[in-house]
Amino acid sequence: MALQKLSHSFTKIGFKPLQTTVRNILYSLSFSLFCICYTTAQEFDKTTKKPIPAQKDSISLPKKSPDSKSELLENEKDQDTTKKDTAVVPPQLLTDKVKYKSKDYMKLSRRENKMYLYNEAEIIYGEMQINAGLIIVDNAKNEVYAYGIKDSVGDYTQTPVFKQAQNVVEPDSIRFNFDTEKALIYNSRTKQGEMNVKGEVSKRVNDSVIYMSNVKFTTAEDVDNADYYFYARRIKLVPKKKIVTGLVNMFIADVPTPLGLPFGYFPLQDKRTSGFIIPSYGEENNRGYFLQNGGYYFAVSDYADLTVTGDYYTNGSYTLLTESAYAVRYRYRGNLRFRFENNLTSERGFPDFAQRTTYNIQWTHSQDAKANPNSRFSASVNFGSSDFFQQSTNQLNTGNFLNNQLSSSISYSKTFQGDPQVNLNVAANHNSNTNTQEVNLSLPNINASVSRIFPFAPKVGVKKGVIQNINTQYNFRGENRITTTDDDLFTGDMFNDARIGMQHSIPISTNFKIFKYLSATMGTSFQENWVFETIDQSYDPDANDGAGEVVRDTIAGFDAYRTYNFSTSLGTTIYGTFNFKKDKKIQAIRHTMRPSISYSINPAFDQFYDEYTITDDPNTLDIDETEVVEYSRFEGGFFGAPSNTFSSSIGFSLSNNLEAKVKSKDTTDLEPRKVVLLNNLNFRTAYNIAGDSLQLSPISITGNIPIIENKLDINFSAELDPYALDNNNRKIDVWNIDNGGSLFRLTRASANFGYSFSSKDFEKGQSNEDPLSNQTLQNGGRPDNLFGGGTDFRDDQSNRPTNDNKEKRDIKNYNYKIPWSLRLSYTVNYSNNARQNEISSHSIMFSGDVELAPKWTVGVSSGYDLKNPGFTYTNLRFQRDLDSWNLSFNWIPFSERTSWNFYIGIKSSVLSDIKYDKRREPDRQL
Repeated sequence: MALQKLSHSFTKIGFKPLQTTVRNILYSLSFSLFCICYTTAQEFDKTTKKPIPAQKDSISLPKKSPDSKSELLENEKDQDTTKKDTAVVPPQLLTDKVKYKSKDYMKLSRRENKMYLYNEAEIIYGEMQINAGLIIVDNAKNEVYAYGIKDSVGDYTQTPVFKQAQNVVEPDSIRFNFDTEKALIYNSRTKQGEMNVKGEVSKRVNDSVIYMSNVKFTTAEDVDNADYYFYARRIKLVPKKKIVTGLVNMFIADVPTPLGLPFGYFPLQDKRTSGFIIPSYGEENNRGYFLQNGGYYFAVSDYADLTVTGDYYTNGSYTLLTESAYAVRYRYRGNLRFRFENNLTSERGFPDFAQRTTYNIQWTHSQDAKANPNSRFSASVNFGSSDFFQQSTNQLNTGNFLNNQLSSSISYSKTFQGDPQVNLNVAANHNSNTNTQEVNLSLPNINASVSRIFPFAPKVGVKKGVIQNINTQYNFRGENRITTTDDDLFTGDMFNDARIGMQHSIPISTNFKIFKYLSATMGTSFQENWVFETIDQSYDPDANDGAGEVVRDTIAGFDAYRTYNFSTSLGTTIYGTFNFKKDKKIQAIRHTMRPSISYSINPAFDQFYDEYTITDDPNTLDIDETEVVEYSRFEGGFFGAPSNTFSSSIGFSLSNNLEAKVKSKDTTDLEPRKVVLLNNLNFRTAYNIAGDSLQLSPISITGNIPIIENKLDINFSAELDPYALDNNNRKIDVWNIDNGGSLFRLTRASANFGYSFSSKDFEKGQSNEDPLSNQTLQNGGRPDNLFGGGTDFRDDQSNRPTNDNKEKRDIKNYNYKIPWSLRLSYTVNYSNNARQNEISSHSIMFSGDVELAPKWTVGVSSGYDLKNPGFTYTNLRFQRDLDSWNLSFNWIPFSERTSWNFYIGIKSSVLSDIKYDKRREPDRQL
């Protein structure tokens, strides 16, 4: 039997047109079949209506004379007493074209006053359409019937389908009376929101109320074979509004359960509506009995909503959560989330009692690029207590727990069009370290710039030569920086170390060609730094009980210093190609080199330096000695101090790329395929001409080796130092090769790679895409859930992975596909700058999921420390998709976060409160 979607259409819209047009349709068909040449208004119902004969007027008027007309008009009492005609005006027959058909026959019975349409019968009138195996129109009873028919094997087929606009009703049979406007519908199936309803008999009493008997309703897709359903003998259905029931009982796999209610109310609103959120209850060892995730949902408008929920524990702990999502199409969208927790352990008065309050604010706001091309506002905020994710209750987010940085940014940018163009950006930034609990705030942070201008460029044509390519611009930066701790945040003490600084910079540069193949650049930069406090230093020999100490005094007031420098560079590109025979798989290898040499001068700004003298105590030494110390009043300031050392250095760099042309496996490709063998192998060093020792800088090496095209690259780096070490492992001005060693010392090295792949990567035409942004990524974690995903118990497992793969697999098929995914991250670091000669860190992280059977998934996120052998943070997960239900189990087997969680519940949000959730939370030390 067909599945009916229960909607208001089969009562409110479905049959009302039949009341006004069915008799017109019937007699129109009679007219076309039997050529009846006349119809009267009384013929529409000969059994109840009779023609009324016209009566003569009782007042007889005298014959009119030529002057009688004027006399009649003057007599105001003369009135016409003729009765009005009571005959009924015949209604209009048809207002639209009628289409009807059937596969076997159409029969009009004059004796029964019925019309029969059999086998694939159809009637279309305007937007109304009825399809059924058999349609009968009974004019005598003013009723219409629609049935299915039996096929050759005796199965009931061609059940009625009523359509009007987008509304569809699919019962077993329909009986509708035009006089009473009531309908009886047998074995109706309908869908109201997320609820599927099936009733044996449905009675429509008016346009908006339906009574049903022996009813099953469920959120399962197949209402006839539902894995669970609610059964009620009688219900009242108001389409798209509500279901009100009497005694209702829950069945699972057609087995009745003890779960029942004397009455039930199920809302069926398609739109968001405000309402209470029922809390869940339970017991916890540390905090006692609890009510969790109870609150209220506010449907503020079509553009925003608000959810307020909370938890309460019998030992006094509580949690408050508010969350709001908003969106305006083509303008902006975002969400705001605030969580406050007051966590208590033990009971007040006991020695192990402890209390800790934590909070967290998350706000994301993004503006549509089409909203305003010249201005943009954005926000990405993750601000709160440093130990929030360690101490937070009722949620488990592994990625945020392992991340020791919280950062936020709110910015507004504005572009002022013109020539030159002016850009302005105002921002507020935040960064806090969850380990040290240090909080850094930068608000406001103002950046402004004037676009690059070419004062000597021609008005038309291409810029040529040194003069025409001279360009300059102006940049401004202003910042108020606050460094504080969690304890001093939002108190007056947080402003004690606040510092303000402003910086102006004007770079001037040009570029030109030398001998057509060499590209040269020259430039200079002028900077002026403004600060509003400086530090004066002096030596007090009488301080610290006569031992003496350096005294530092902070002097408030405006001060500034100016710096400038000069740099130039010369570079080119060299290509080398080695060709093989065309019949070879590798046809050619090309080596691209980009050598570059640069020269820079940084003057010494001694005018911003002062001196103080440290005198040793003559009572402790036979000979007095003094030490002259140079210092700058800008040391430790906002921008630091300018350099007092003259620097004149030459820099060298060489970039290498190695590519190969490989014959394509596809015989239709005429051109060979390009493969990158070595990408960006860079060598860098510098030589300080003005230095008196250690003039050559270490050689830095970085590179990238592609392993799998566009999927797996190995990144590596190393540093080679040419100077030797003394016996105290300090660098000395002696070549390492002259000290009995090699030409260079390998002081550090590292290699790492990350790769994600799945079974879809080996299927033709499939690609492995990164997941969308999630809560973990928003808070600074990884987008690939390498360390495990997040679970917010308030969301009723909404963040748990779900199996959306509806591909049907034949378990008897030998070539059975097992979907899987794997994410890897490998890193190794080597240190030898002071003869350690050791691997400082060496680890591999992995996360994978395997679908052992359709709708059954297991996964693990873990890692292994190869330096200190042992598994890192590990998370095991199991999930079963039970069609209408979700079952999952998450387990952290070891570490300080040892915990587990078991959950089974209905997927549908309408019945999300029907669930079982049992968990052991990790121990907390407040």
